[in-house]
Amino acid sequence: MMLKIKSFTFNPFQENTFILYDETKSGVLIDPGCADLAERRELEEFVLDEGIQLTQLLNTHCHVDHVLGNAWAKRRYGLPLSIHQNEIPVLKSVEVYAPQYGFASYESTEADHFLVENQTLAIGKENIEVLFVPGHAPGHVVFYHKESKQCICGDTLFRGSIGRTDLPGGDHHLLLQKIREVLFALPDETILYPGHGPATTVGFEKQNNPFVGKNSIY
Repeated sequence: MMLKIKSFTFNPFQENTFILYDETKSGVLIDPGCADLAERRELEEFVLDEGIQLTQLLNTHCHVDHVLGNAWAKRRYGLPLSIHQNEIPVLKSVEVYAPQYGFASYESTEADHFLVENQTLAIGKENIEVLFVPGHAPGHVVFYHKESKQCICGDTLFRGSIGRTDLPGGDHHLLLQKIREVLFALPDETILYPGHGPATTVGFEKQNNPFVGKNSIY
């Protein structure tokens, strides 16, 4: 494929962190959940072994399990952090509650740039599109590569499930609406890489997802 995707599973929440890179070895880091030295070393070794030049740090959204490595990644690789503007208070709140989840050493950081709906981001010779899918979080975005039909969908949709909406800024009705309007508008063969658990496809979820599939009760 023209765009390669490497996934890691980090921290006690079993969060999926992604590196997207192309043949030029230019890459972006998405949702670094690496919480300790061993996890950060695993990511570092992959970047070094593959000769990847990371250029951007992106968050689909800013819940604690997706941002634990933000400050480290910014410092280690000199990366600017980009989030949706609606995620500013979500990111800010992490420093308050992170210790309650056992992340006493969490280091806060701020965004450098703000993502907007339908924005295009370059990864070497490839481009990914920013799609706005709020509901799990108020500024949740996903990243779609049209040519290879691959999408980093964060915590919007999982294999057979959807993101929780009982956290501050969550909206169950809005999430269901946006999944149907935005994610289900992608080709059925599109591979969805969620923030937790295994990959799935748009077509599979349209048919089988109990929340938004064809036989859903919602």
